[in-house]
Amino acid sequence: MIISDYKAFLNSKSMNYQKIDYFMMFRMYEKYKNHLSLKPIIQIIGTNGKGSTGRFLAQMLCESGFDVGHYTSPHIFSFNERFWRNYKLESDEKLNIAHQKLQEIFKQDLEKLSYFEYATFLAAMLFKDCDFVIFEAGLGGEYDATSVFLKQMSIVTKIGFDHMQILGNTLTSIARTKLKVLAKETICSYEQEKEVLEKLTKITLLKDINLHIMQKECDENLKLAIKTYSQKYYLPSFLEHNLSLASVAFSVLLNSKEKILNILKILPQLDLRGRCEEITPNLFIDVGHNELAAKAIKERFLGQKLILVYNSFLDKDVFAVLKTLKPIIDKIQIYEYESTDRKLATEQIKQISNELNISCEKFTFFDEKNKYLVFGSFVLVENFLKEYFAKK
Repeated sequence: MIISDYKAFLNSKSMNYQKIDYFMMFRMYEKYKNHLSLKPIIQIIGTNGKGSTGRFLAQMLCESGFDVGHYTSPHIFSFNERFWRNYKLESDEKLNIAHQKLQEIFKQDLEKLSYFEYATFLAAMLFKDCDFVIFEAGLGGEYDATSVFLKQMSIVTKIGFDHMQILGNTLTSIARTKLKVLAKETICSYEQEKEVLEKLTKITLLKDINLHIMQKECDENLKLAIKTYSQKYYLPSFLEHNLSLASVAFSVLLNSKEKILNILKILPQLDLRGRCEEITPNLFIDVGHNELAAKAIKERFLGQKLILVYNSFLDKDVFAVLKTLKPIIDKIQIYEYESTDRKLATEQIKQISNELNISCEKFTFFDEKNKYLVFGSFVLVENFLKEYFAKK
């Protein structure tokens, strides 16, 4: 069945996997790759920080005069958010044109793709004329839809526990599947767990990869420029770290350590929603939804007490998140919203809050006298902000 409108086509897809065919994307790419003229991509893999690292790099390249496409996932409000090009989100019109071109190429095979696989091919069509293309891996790496494309660079962000039902229950297994797809030029940080660094060392030696370690590449001039930018825009430490990673990637891509110093002087504020974002002086939102993100947020608000507006999908490690955030939590207010594809952990949050001796209640209204942190999935943040702005 031919569906000419991309929104109608998306409505026929579930955003969540019911059953994963790990090789579907690879089969489809091999079948149709001659119709796709995408330049080798910059792939960003890891557990946390992929979106902000990629967006910082995209903005740096854009400020240098290049045509840059950045593909991220998931989105908060609209599907268009996944496709950023030179400070603009791709329009519905452009998405429909790209969709129709894909239909001409794939025909009935287009229906076989999952939501994320389709979005990834859509990005390839949208960004085929860009000078630089940055793709954020969805989850994993080895079987990720973004891994089928030729790569000019890999950027590895912090790797931790998430999606264990798919990637495995140990850091070694999670790191293995993420790091198997590294490009010849790879940027990484030493701020990884021991198991991850061991796996990284083995793979880079085995594949003769040029590994650029962020801490080694950042000289004193670059550190100062990064610190100056971070203070200007009040970046929490985890975003400053991601800015550093992007800065090193930029320097390697352009083979220059001087250009980044000038770019950081003119680089605008991060153009990405939901990353420790201040909505008002007493309302912050963050799309973090795992223990790693919780650790970063705890560091940002250490010494303060906030009301945590929270919910989680049932497959997430709620205990680890709440235990990590406990030092900054005044009380938890559970935000309830409709979730059709994935069950929410509302009852588990109540039980775990009791175990951790944290006050817990249902969210009812926003009190201007209190300080709030809305923390959780993109879906939670979307629902909360829609309700919040509707009442303004």
